[in-house]
Amino acid sequence: MLDDPRTVRISGDETAAVYRRIDDADAEQRPGDYRGRPVPEAYVWSNLTSGNGARALWLLLLPFMVVNLAHWMRPTARRRPRTVRFYGLLVRLTGLTLTLLFVAAACEVALDLVAWQCAGTRACANDRSWLGFLSPHLSPNGWWTQPGRRLALAAVVPIALTGLLWYLSHRTWSAYESQQPLPHRPDPDDTTGRTPLGRPGFWYGRRLVARLRAAHTAAGLLTVAAAVGTSAARFDRGVGGPLALDVLGRVLEACMVAGFVVVLVVVCRRGRSENRLDRTLDEALVHRLPLAAAGLLALTLVYAGWSRPGWHSGDRLPGDQTFGGVVLTQGLLVVVLGVVAHLLYRTAPDARTALRGLGGPATAMLACALGGVMTGGVAQRVADWLDGAGTPGADGSIAGPPVLLTWQASVIPPLLLVLVALSGWLGVRTWQRTRLGIPEVHLDYQGEPEDTARTRRIASTRARAALTDKAPLLIGITSAVTLLLGAGALAGAWGTGEVPGEAARGTYAVVSGGAQTAQAVGSWLIGLGFILFVTWGRRAYRDPSARRTIGILWDVGTFWPRAAHPFAPPCYAERAVPDLTWRMATWTRATGGRLVISGHSQGSVLAAAAAWQLTPSVRKRVALLTYGSPLERLYGRWFPSHFGPAALARLHRDVDCWRNLYRATDPIGGPVRVPGERAAEAVDRPPLKDPLAYGRTPQHPLPAPILGHSDYQADPAFAEERERLLQRLRPGVPAQRPEGSEVLDGPVGTDRATGCPPQGSSGKSSG
Repeated sequence: MLDDPRTVRISGDETAAVYRRIDDADAEQRPGDYRGRPVPEAYVWSNLTSGNGARALWLLLLPFMVVNLAHWMRPTARRRPRTVRFYGLLVRLTGLTLTLLFVAAACEVALDLVAWQCAGTRACANDRSWLGFLSPHLSPNGWWTQPGRRLALAAVVPIALTGLLWYLSHRTWSAYESQQPLPHRPDPDDTTGRTPLGRPGFWYGRRLVARLRAAHTAAGLLTVAAAVGTSAARFDRGVGGPLALDVLGRVLEACMVAGFVVVLVVVCRRGRSENRLDRTLDEALVHRLPLAAAGLLALTLVYAGWSRPGWHSGDRLPGDQTFGGVVLTQGLLVVVLGVVAHLLYRTAPDARTALRGLGGPATAMLACALGGVMTGGVAQRVADWLDGAGTPGADGSIAGPPVLLTWQASVIPPLLLVLVALSGWLGVRTWQRTRLGIPEVHLDYQGEPEDTARTRRIASTRARAALTDKAPLLIGITSAVTLLLGAGALAGAWGTGEVPGEAARGTYAVVSGGAQTAQAVGSWLIGLGFILFVTWGRRAYRDPSARRTIGILWDVGTFWPRAAHPFAPPCYAERAVPDLTWRMATWTRATGGRLVISGHSQGSVLAAAAAWQLTPSVRKRVALLTYGSPLERLYGRWFPSHFGPAALARLHRDVDCWRNLYRATDPIGGPVRVPGERAAEAVDRPPLKDPLAYGRTPQHPLPAPILGHSDYQADPAFAEERERLLQRLRPGVPAQRPEGSEVLDGPVGTDRATGCPPQGSSGKSSG
């Protein structure tokens, strides 16, 4: 980053810090030595997204991260505050269903498949010696062999999962998101261009995260209590059941219902408060709600473990309709969310907005699908492992997981066929675009000796880079097909009560064969997906390079605060943005200098977010140089209410100057497209040549590589634009002031230091 192996940390810690060259460490004390040249600094934040092996656990949180993204994809709206709040409420409720789904899946595996079915079946228990003390067939007089006690013991697994999610959320908040932003008063409301990212409390939502953490933890514990307690209560309500236990069971069930109602009220009652720092905590709620749920769970375990000599387990655990209820709720929430998003989009339509404002509902649907695949895959694999080669429901075999999970696995092959067809269409379009792009390559490199292979490779790289703009189409179709297939799976499971192969038996041969094939292939695919997921997580735990890859994938998802799901991976921007704003504001106040903030890729997003957090007087001292930036191509299209055209145009007006570099071969970065700008103040420079040289030249004796998203500093345009910004900032800067500059580094760490204006100015750059 600093182009020097000798560096020193001048501020920060091992997680994120500002570095300088050793020779520049005391630059402020020697201002005369730096007259006319900058002092580069590097802000390194890669450990916020990839660090120790514990980051591998973040893979478990993928659906939570995706549903949290849906919260921030709200379309730009005008004069609809209640509808905006309702949109956030729907996403929070969708996030709550994902928590219930994960805990219910853990209950399905531990309570139903292992403790209820396998331990209660002689053949299954015989093959699993470690279940001998739970089996009434192998240990007839064992204390743990009664069904209620087996369930109470197996409940340790979902309880541990809930505790792990709570621990990760609490620990990551303390480690990454507990940094308070630079205090400042909010600017006057401006509905034409003010972005919420400039609000004082945007990057500090302690109160909401704590409330949601308490509610989701309580919901998980109540789900375990319901899985254990309702089974015992149904037996006690049967003929000849003990009256005292029957009454106690009904009381516990009423308490569970009341607990779920309280959880819903907590989730629905309050959203984010961004106009001020959310420092205060609802101490009673945050601490007492999970403790009350834990107490109710403990009473339920004691109740279920009470001796019931006539109780025997058989078939599936009662209450397997839970998965159907969760799936139905998720589908209804996504549909209503789509209606609300459409109403919001109509108030301020923008053709560049992804899926015409339906990006949030589509992403929420994908989060639900990911949760279903992960949980269903675990249940299917465990059932196959316990049952061996047996047929579910056959003599000597366990009944297997709920029918709905098998139906959900069976719709995976049709979904993959749709995706294959869509990929084929995109492949054809890319080939056509490559052919059409060949003349453009000839125009860009006129007078060069023609090389057919070289020309086609450049045109093909440009065509593949353009596929990024097709992402809304891909995600929209995938989400719509997933919603329809999920509805069909739910209807089939509830309508027939049998797995697809059995439900189609006796129908037309093509229908029966297709159903059996889809069931077999779907079960294999969902199992394969589970194995790949575990393998990837194990590799990420052991291999730092794989962990860095996960960190790059998390860049977009964990940029946003946890507003919809408290168990999502931590928001690194709640540490990085305050770091940058504090550094810029304090340096400017101490030196009177000006800043050139240069940002590459995700670093350009952090640079913009930090600039929005500055006070107007400091922001006027800032110039932006972005390159390979996804500010408009990704963030502007998918997060229009925060990075839409009005917000980017306002940022252009608020800073001193802004220039943006991009390439046609870059699949991530693109033009900023600030609307209504004059040619003399244009943000976007015309696309840079890539490669820099078509063939061998005296300056490039070896073939120049196609750089795509990397090495923008190798292009002469970078130095030209940097010098242009420096010259613009140079007038009026006090000559006696010391100098400084900063570099903002992304997870890849490929950027270099940016120069800055002499005479007390500073620059920032980001990778």
